[in-house]
Amino acid sequence: MKTQNNQAVITLLESNIENVDFAAFLFDAEFTTFEEIRDILEDNAAFNIDVIYYSEAVKFLMRHDNSLRQSLDLASDLGYEIKDINSELLASLLASEIARNDFYELKNKINNVLIDIEQEASY
Repeated sequence: MKTQNNQAVITLLESNIENVDFAAFLFDAEFTTFEEIRDILEDNAAFNIDVIYYSEAVKFLMRHDNSLRQSLDLASDLGYEIKDINSELLASLLASEIARNDFYELKNKINNVLIDIEQEASY
């Protein structure tokens, strides 16, 4: 039964957030709250997305941050120096931030799924 419940949450997440293999982190995990799911994902660095290859990074940045303002701000906030920055790093930081933000935007939907699961279990 636990894996069916976990699958409902995984399906919601994977249908709304790209580049994260939620099943790898949540399939066998035990959780009943959004915060427990968040902790599992954060503790396992699930939102650390690597965009590799220059061409993929440039395409990603063109789609999501043409001016590079957001990705450069992220790099600066994390203490990177200009000499350490490249397109793959900027794209990876931005992809990770997008996935993390998308996850937090799903908080209410995740909580609703968890409530439905709890209600079904009590019947």
